[in-house]
Amino acid sequence: MQRCLDSIYSQQYPHIEIIVMDGGSTDGTAAILNSNTGKLAFWKSEKDGGIYDAMNKALGHARGQWIYFIGADDTLTPAFSQIAEALEDPNAIYYGSVIKAGRKYLGKMAPYQQAKTGINHQAIIYPARIFSARRFDTRYRISADHVFNMHCHSDNRYPFVFRDFDIALFNDTGISSLQKDPVFEKEKARLIFKHFGPAIYLRFLFKRLKERIFNH
Repeated sequence: MQRCLDSIYSQQYPHIEIIVMDGGSTDGTAAILNSNTGKLAFWKSEKDGGIYDAMNKALGHARGQWIYFIGADDTLTPAFSQIAEALEDPNAIYYGSVIKAGRKYLGKMAPYQQAKTGINHQAIIYPARIFSARRFDTRYRISADHVFNMHCHSDNRYPFVFRDFDIALFNDTGISSLQKDPVFEKEKARLIFKHFGPAIYLRFLFKRLKERIFNH
């Protein structure tokens, strides 16, 4: 946690409001947060319904024009300040890349890639106004950010804009890297059809069929 906070403190971009929602950790996190109180806009440590419940709670305390989410085991790179300075369209969802296991992860994504894989949430900066009418659906314990972005993709008020910056070091030992979301996997095809249309939906079904054939 302290490494994450220090990576935020070291940013050249000056307009950062830090909000921390901890799920009642018993590993000393609350003590770390208490020692950083003077640098945090708000923090709380209490039991929650998972990562997306915590993110939804944090949104209730955000006052800025832009929203970015980072995990306690992730860190920002100096390039975060560069992408923050490049935010121009107040309706656009900006995204870059992250560093995962020492390598650039994902980069610019075509609609099919967004549908199938999803943009890493540590790579995205959202306009705050998008959360005035929508929150993360906590039925999806691991993939609620993917579902949220699917909804955004089919809402032409909020275009996705890529900027080629590696803005965070992503810890790939978390639950989203090690497990799949059973609710999301059950509904994924339907969501792709709804938010990305029949062409991408059919491509996804064909790809999944091929994977099942070759994995047996």
